[in-house]
Amino acid sequence: MDLLALRLIVPSVDACYAALSAVHALWVPLDAEYDDYIAKPKPNGYQSLHTVVRGPRGVPIEIQIRTQAMHDHAEQGIAAHWAYKEAGTQGYKGASPASDYDANIALPGQLLTLHGELVGQGAPRRPTAPAPDEASPFDDRIYVLTPQARIVELASGSTPVDFAYALHTELGHHCRGARVEGVLVPLNTPLRNGQTVEIVAAKQGGPSRDWLNPELGFLRTQRARAKVRAWFNAQHLEQTLANGRAQVEKLLQREGKTGLSLQELAGGLGFRSAEQLFERVGSDALSLRQIEAHLRGQDPAAGMDAELGMPLKAAKTQQSGGVLVVGVDALLTQLAKCCKPAPPDSIRGFITRGRGVSVHRADCPNARNLALQHAERVIPVTWGQPGETAYPVDLFVEAADRQGLLRDISEVFSKEKINVIGVQTQSRGDAAHMLFTVELRGLEKLQHALNMLREVKGVRKAARR
Repeated sequence: MDLLALRLIVPSVDACYAALSAVHALWVPLDAEYDDYIAKPKPNGYQSLHTVVRGPRGVPIEIQIRTQAMHDHAEQGIAAHWAYKEAGTQGYKGASPASDYDANIALPGQLLTLHGELVGQGAPRRPTAPAPDEASPFDDRIYVLTPQARIVELASGSTPVDFAYALHTELGHHCRGARVEGVLVPLNTPLRNGQTVEIVAAKQGGPSRDWLNPELGFLRTQRARAKVRAWFNAQHLEQTLANGRAQVEKLLQREGKTGLSLQELAGGLGFRSAEQLFERVGSDALSLRQIEAHLRGQDPAAGMDAELGMPLKAAKTQQSGGVLVVGVDALLTQLAKCCKPAPPDSIRGFITRGRGVSVHRADCPNARNLALQHAERVIPVTWGQPGETAYPVDLFVEAADRQGLLRDISEVFSKEKINVIGVQTQSRGDAAHMLFTVELRGLEKLQHALNMLREVKGVRKAARR
């Protein structure tokens, strides 16, 4: 058991071995207790000379011999090496931070310097470039700092907006500017390793739709992009719910049913909550005529009958185009306006009162609702043989509002030789929402037309409604 221990700090590696020689000359070393961790460092980088000698009266003395840099490494970890190196001729203990912020940021900055050296950014380049399979696993990551010296890991190429969302979702939503190393920069500026970033946030407001435009480069990470989309989806849902609630309350007032509980009304129509009812009404997935029929004690499907249109000629077994009702000949069919089915959509029929069979797309919300409430009135239908019949199809386009937008979109329809029979447009802030009703003999051209629309400058979404 050691009774005494001594540590010698010397200026250089050569001095370490010179001191060891002097110690062994003064006292008798114990050969089994000698370790040279300078020649063979420990896995964690620790370096020192260890020896045990018999001192006065035979008392064992453990002696450690090392340089100042080795000592700092042993006492404070790997970052101390960079702190010592940066202290220069003043020595590690002689280097003092200029401010409290410098003191806070010192260790994170050293760690980032270490990271840079590990990936080859801060160390001398090797004579030859590494092979592709030798690429560093850190190459796709960067590490930046908050003003409080917190390290934030981001994907390479991330912007101040990505940084804000990485800290907190609300900070990202309210982000209006950024300072990098104390200098205001555009929000689409790519960040680099070791930079200190400060976000300038507003008390109110939300993200800009421009952030979702990949051509503008505001967002690099999928996480931030998903949070921006979620914010706009929540805003749209909020508007939809408010619109649906207003329509339902107005209908109740007109029908003299203002005392009726909205939750009770929703339950009577097969919904779990009033919010679900408002969402369906606000998105035009449920007709007010159906609610009106329910309030009057009628079959809600009767309200649907009035919403159907575009009667086709009676379907025959050998009909060219149109819809065939399985097992029934010469039965009047009509396409539902709510979903506008077209070949080769999967379809289902619903027997109306006095207007034949209404044909819906299989994924139509109204069709699903009717099937749940009146399963006995659902009937199998299929498309007839291909013919010259043109079918109306609704296409929804969302884009950044700008001059010439409608003209550019119309040029796409013209090039694709698609006839447009109806257009509805609405602007909300800097966003334009457009609904085009076009005529198609089949859906073969549809996907190509949607792809062309998505390539129009400023278009964020193009889809069939």
